[in-house]
Amino acid sequence: MAMATTASTAAHTSLASVTLEVPDPEAARRFYTAFGVDAYVRLRASEAHSTGFRGFTLALTVSGPATVDSFVGAAVDAGATVLKPAAKSLWGYGGVVQAPDGTIWKISTSAKKDTGPATREIDEVVLLLGVEDVKATKQFYVGRGLSVARSFGGKYAEFTADESSPVKLALYKRSGLAKDLGVPADGTGSHRIVLGSTADTFADPDGFAWEAAAPLAPTPS
Repeated sequence: MAMATTASTAAHTSLASVTLEVPDPEAARRFYTAFGVDAYVRLRASEAHSTGFRGFTLALTVSGPATVDSFVGAAVDAGATVLKPAAKSLWGYGGVVQAPDGTIWKISTSAKKDTGPATREIDEVVLLLGVEDVKATKQFYVGRGLSVARSFGGKYAEFTADESSPVKLALYKRSGLAKDLGVPADGTGSHRIVLGSTADTFADPDGFAWEAAAPLAPTPS
């Protein structure tokens, strides 16, 4: 009976929310509102020790280069630091910024040219966890009931997002993710992020914490 209960619980696990642990929630709330991503994250006070790379990034996908520039500009105006200036690349156009609380955000588009004016619309938000062993961690999450949407060997894995989730979950090799963001891969202490689970509380092989949490309430129109 216990095994049946465990399997049932795992089958219903999905990402319901993302909570950033910050030293000053009110200041962080002002920043994320100005940045334009406040609907996607929760905030709570924490003085947990953390140094270097926290092992994750939140990635915004938008429609075109002008919109990338708009989000990067809003973040910088609100106090963010530019880690990688927005620029063209083989895959499109994008840049990386770090919020005052230390969270790293990547804003990108697959389009290399604008087909219209800049907007403040976000097509997709992905939480990329930097892990030591993508294959092993992918199997861990499959065991928790998540479904794999895309997978590229030991480099990257993306999970199917639940309709109620504001953020999609993906895995990236930690060293590769740090290189992509333009930061050293070394880091110790708290990740300063908590993932809301529709099931129970647990931690993954890289120490990312999940807590039982209700889905985010819809943003008032």
